[in-house]
Amino acid sequence: MLYLLQIISISDNKMPTKKHTLEHSRRELGSAGLRMTSQRALILDIISRGHKHLDADDIYRLARDRQPGISLSTVYRNLQALKKLGLVQELHFDEAHHHYEVKPSAEHHHLVCLGCGKIVEFGCELCQEMKKEIACKKGFDITGVEVHMTGYCAECRKKRNKK
Repeated sequence: MLYLLQIISISDNKMPTKKHTLEHSRRELGSAGLRMTSQRALILDIISRGHKHLDADDIYRLARDRQPGISLSTVYRNLQALKKLGLVQELHFDEAHHHYEVKPSAEHHHLVCLGCGKIVEFGCELCQEMKKEIACKKGFDITGVEVHMTGYCAECRKKRNKK
């Protein structure tokens, strides 16, 4: 089942900015010996302009509208290359789909509604403090944290309570 995904900021603070720029991406690809192809530029543009977390099929459908000759395998190959270079981030909200977003410049986390599939991004100072404390106590160099919490948004809670 495909869900329409919507990103909503729940923090009064600004959400982390995405670090995607065409020039930054071109430099990263070049340093890995890869070119900025029209397909890679298109995929990065689709992901960076998206106001939701897209899966590969969503990206493919949007890309095909702009470049009819693009194939799904091209989208998958390029997503993996962009992920490997750290230009996009692969997210796992459920077992069936991988979703993609442009790699954020600062850490953020996700709330996932089990009813409608809505995804809410949020920053968390407590998570940052916890990361520092655990790293110090355990002597561990933590390079990233991925937190997603599941539950029901206000609309889905209302629907569930009416039953």
